[in-house]
Amino acid sequence: METTKTHIVHGGTLRYLKHDSATTGTSMTLSVFTPAGEGPFPVLIWLSGLTCTEDNFTTKAGAYKAAAEHGVIIVAPDTSPRGEGVADDPAYDLGQGAGFYVDATQAPWAPHFRMESYVTGELIDLIDAEFPTTKTRSIFGHSMGGHGALTLALRHPELFKSVSAFAPIASPTRCPWGEKAFTAYLGEDRAQWAKHDAALLIESGAAKGVFDDILVDQGDADSFLTDQLKPELLTAAAEKAGQGLTLRMQPGYDHSYFFMASFVDDHVAFHAERLKA
Repeated sequence: METTKTHIVHGGTLRYLKHDSATTGTSMTLSVFTPAGEGPFPVLIWLSGLTCTEDNFTTKAGAYKAAAEHGVIIVAPDTSPRGEGVADDPAYDLGQGAGFYVDATQAPWAPHFRMESYVTGELIDLIDAEFPTTKTRSIFGHSMGGHGALTLALRHPELFKSVSAFAPIASPTRCPWGEKAFTAYLGEDRAQWAKHDAALLIESGAAKGVFDDILVDQGDADSFLTDQLKPELLTAAAEKAGQGLTLRMQPGYDHSYFFMASFVDDHVAFHAERLKA
């Protein structure tokens, strides 16, 4: 990996990096915060939402004070492959910046849009090889990235100690964002869609006995709450499966990074407790 920028923050080091990805066939960018000291440290992977790059969380979330205090590395990758020759769409909710953390099976997306394999394979391997990690990790994210964090943890529970989300797309098979993206990336077969739906995965028991609790924060003034996010589907699924899930409806908060910055310390602490157990 090539370091493109370095900053000292809360006594630790924040690096912006890029590398050529064998998984996506493109150059990929990310940021990595490492606390002060020799380590090794556990890792917390952040997945961002629609239209975001690795920079949104890095500059807006204010997570590094808590990460430094708890001794946790935070990794924030880009949300999709990008560049010349990579398929795209004029809409903000499909194509570059909107990878949905799945491996596309349909043209023209399949050659590069392999974000599930990238995050759960190549990215983890690179971080463990290049940084002083304990080779243990957790995952969290926002909106599309909240969907990504939940589904990747539920589909690959052996990789993660814990999972949380801010305003996640709870059930992409039952909202316009998800239906559009899954049709494009995965085709018309809804049975394939269900494999990437957090509410349906929880309902099927995918997390039971693996994650003691799943933390979800959701603002009740979020403009996407009713049509796109539907957190009540997560609660219903958890109750049906007997899965621990804490949904905190936060009064007055919207979908922005102001919301995440207000509660990110809680999420870092939630994961640090489980990563160090």
